[in-house]
Amino acid sequence: MSDRIDRRSLIAGSLAASLTAGPALAQARRRVSANDKLQVGLIGCKGMGWADLSAMMKGGDVVPVALCDVDAGAMAERAAELRKAGHNPRLYDDHRRLLDDRSVDAVIIATPDHWHALQLVDAMSAGKDAYCEKPLGNSIAECRAMVAAKNRHSRVVQVGQWQRSGKHWADAVAHVQSGKIGRVRKVKAWAYMGWMKRVTPRPDQPVPAGVNYDRWLGPAAARPFNPNRFHFSWRWYWDYAGGLMTDWGVHLIDIALMGMKAEAPRTVTSIGGPYGYPDSAMETPDTQSAIFDFGDHMLEWEHAVGISQGPYGGRDHGVAFIGELGTLVVDRGQWRVVPEYGDGKPLTPEVPVTKSSDDALTRHAADFVACVKDRSRTPACPIEAAAQTAIVCQMGNIAFKTGRKVEWDAAAGRFRGDAAADRLITPAYRAPYRLPV
Repeated sequence: MSDRIDRRSLIAGSLAASLTAGPALAQARRRVSANDKLQVGLIGCKGMGWADLSAMMKGGDVVPVALCDVDAGAMAERAAELRKAGHNPRLYDDHRRLLDDRSVDAVIIATPDHWHALQLVDAMSAGKDAYCEKPLGNSIAECRAMVAAKNRHSRVVQVGQWQRSGKHWADAVAHVQSGKIGRVRKVKAWAYMGWMKRVTPRPDQPVPAGVNYDRWLGPAAARPFNPNRFHFSWRWYWDYAGGLMTDWGVHLIDIALMGMKAEAPRTVTSIGGPYGYPDSAMETPDTQSAIFDFGDHMLEWEHAVGISQGPYGGRDHGVAFIGELGTLVVDRGQWRVVPEYGDGKPLTPEVPVTKSSDDALTRHAADFVACVKDRSRTPACPIEAAAQTAIVCQMGNIAFKTGRKVEWDAAAGRFRGDAAADRLITPAYRAPYRLPV
């Protein structure tokens, strides 16, 4: 990574009076052999958390032994489904209590983005391996802290950028790196979300029964409960996430960085706003473009809410590597190469549509289990790579928030001559929560 990480940093507790499990528990952890069942705890039971656990259980080597959620209703629903399948998970409303459970070998962290850093650092400190949802962190500083903690505690961490486990994605990246489309000087990545519409403003409401809202907020600013800022749609509020730039951007920009073997950009510019729905309750922009200059090539990101017809034949998402001999376009369903022509002849062989033939999420989950059992393996999406991608996406949002081109000083790990941008590197946590440092 281009960003400096102080590998000697001590990891502070997530709370001023932390109840997090410490080194004694880490030493007492159960060692998982190749023939053992991996005993997994799920932190965050809705949405991708449940999808991740379901994918992990398909291999037969995983037993769900614990669930944790601040929404008792959501947790009870998932617990009932597991009981029907013959499991009897223990239930917790505080992730620290789950981490105290010595029977838990590994955890899935699928909470809102603003919780990832605290829970992942706590998990590693407690001796647990972890599968953490993307994006890795909601700030540059959080990403650095998590990588430092991983190095300190030597845990296995897989991040949920599951496209890295899809064969057709790997084949597309290999084709780019083979040089067959020539020198690539421009890459495009995009997400056109036609299914998303205006987020209707709603008044603040009483906290729903069974929800520990203060714990859900965690390090984020204290605010009255509003349903628009809760399940799923928290993605569109800066307190908890980074909008489509980080929600879909980490998936697609990750592939762009892989294909180009790129690290940190030199400069970033970004514009956008509520162009589609000016009266929407979304805080993050419904329409946004960003340009990342890497010195020898540029990466363009764009997203739009309420529109499905994206570029290259109306693809609603994808990555295009634009080479001097041809253009390779890849998305979750397929990849192909369209050649450039000279004197009426193709400059590179055309590659017809090659469709995806595997379940990348299931492969990604199985890869995590395999890495826990054979610790010599490297996860398909190691924490260092996930941090790099998340940091690039955060740079895009920092450029948007400052309203100007920002220049990155890779050696110093900060923006060059831009105090306002530097202030956005580190989030402000409300007391008594503390950012791991």
